[in-house]
Amino acid sequence: MAATMGRPAWAQNAAVDASKVSGDINAKAGKKRTIATVVKVDGIAWFDRMRTGVTQFGKDQGHDTWMVGPSQADAAAQVQLVESLIAQGVDAICIVPFSVEAVEPVLQKARRQGIVVISHEASGLTNIDYDIEAFDNHAYGAKLMEVLARDMGGEGKYVATVGSLTSQSQMEWIDGAVAYQKQNFPKMQEVTRRIETYDDATTDYNKLKEVLTAYPDLKGIVGAPMPTSAGAGRLIAERNLKGKLFFSGTGLVSVAGQYLRNGDINYIQFWDPAVAGYAMNILAVMALAKKDIKAGLDLGLAGYNSLQAPDAKKPNVLVGQGWVGVTKDNMSQYNF
Repeated sequence: MAATMGRPAWAQNAAVDASKVSGDINAKAGKKRTIATVVKVDGIAWFDRMRTGVTQFGKDQGHDTWMVGPSQADAAAQVQLVESLIAQGVDAICIVPFSVEAVEPVLQKARRQGIVVISHEASGLTNIDYDIEAFDNHAYGAKLMEVLARDMGGEGKYVATVGSLTSQSQMEWIDGAVAYQKQNFPKMQEVTRRIETYDDATTDYNKLKEVLTAYPDLKGIVGAPMPTSAGAGRLIAERNLKGKLFFSGTGLVSVAGQYLRNGDINYIQFWDPAVAGYAMNILAVMALAKKDIKAGLDLGLAGYNSLQAPDAKKPNVLVGQGWVGVTKDNMSQYNF
């Protein structure tokens, strides 16, 4: 579960290294495909970076690719976007769902009309051809808790945030974190139910402020959504709680860098969403071409060189090794 360090530097617009991707997926080797990627919310740094990978895939491989998402994290709005893509008759839909339950019926409709569906951060989806995860979700969360527990001295009160209680991967990260805490740090205590922040840093800040009022002795925050890193960092900085209230969670250097640099927060984890976007589109083309997709598959992308299918009951859920741990000491390597 150790964090992977020393991967190549990433800038917001830096290209995905696709030099080892098979030429079999290029439109010149087959048919030009139309592939839409639907994300939880458009206009935030995480999905801005994913768009880089989606756009690059289209340029590299000769397919018609683009990314869309609602302006706010909203399950109904995401469903409407998928409905629109079905009406357009796209070949494939890649999706990062805000709510697994909400998108199941519309994805079933898409597949019945012959549209290939590839998901990410949604290993429990039923109406998909394949789901691709950047890593084992429980191990990711356990590492977050390992770092948080160290900073907290192995005892004290903490809270956990998720974008939504229906955001499956984020819930699994926190499941992994809490299980690790209970097994290894029994003197730590989760004091509230998981806090829904709808992937918005201001909401994170306001809800965490409310929790701090209710629990002034709060010592820890474990954050699944990327914006919590900014919301928690802002709260710790404003309340002068450095060294008293600790954060460990998903984040980006472009979002949380100032708080890492100033020592308000000590640790963030993430994976490169541009590579994840590229990987989803590779699988979409392979599935459309009825290529052999199974455990051991090498997509030719960093972190996705030997995909695994850890659940024998779900052989279409493929898992990579694509996450990194970042502190003030190595944050300069990651510029998005």
